[in-house]
Amino acid sequence: MNTNENAARAFTDLLEISRTGAKGYREAAEGVSNPQLKSELSRLSQQRAQFVAELEQQAQQLGVSAHDSTIESVATDAAAAVHRGWINIKAAVTGHDDAAILGECETGDAVALRAYETALKAQGLPQQAQAVIQKQHSEVLEAKNWITQQKGMSR
Repeated sequence: MNTNENAARAFTDLLEISRTGAKGYREAAEGVSNPQLKSELSRLSQQRAQFVAELEQQAQQLGVSAHDSTIESVATDAAAAVHRGWINIKAAVTGHDDAAILGECETGDAVALRAYETALKAQGLPQQAQAVIQKQHSEVLEAKNWITQQKGMSR
């Protein structure tokens, strides 16, 4: 696989994960009852939307079409769709139980972290693109840790 294919796959996966994260966090914010959680989950939704813009810009600078479909990105799409569905199902079944919703956000961020770690291992990504991916990875990890802490306090 050449450098451009590695970059395209990395960006396609991260874009899909970030789009899904923005939507998932928006839905989670709508589902929780705690105003502090609602505010932070909304902020995380906006953060993931910003990630999309940053990733699209990097892909464009590299001349990479980040919309190419690969087997790996199709698998990511499926995982993302499952995650979105679970947020909706859990919220409906649990009557908007904050801890359950946070648990689904935690799961979504765990999937995102794996995608970022895979992208960081991709060969041939320019240093600037790696820096953006590393920064986003750190922010996703920070969000996941915060959610884990909040989930423990919500029980």
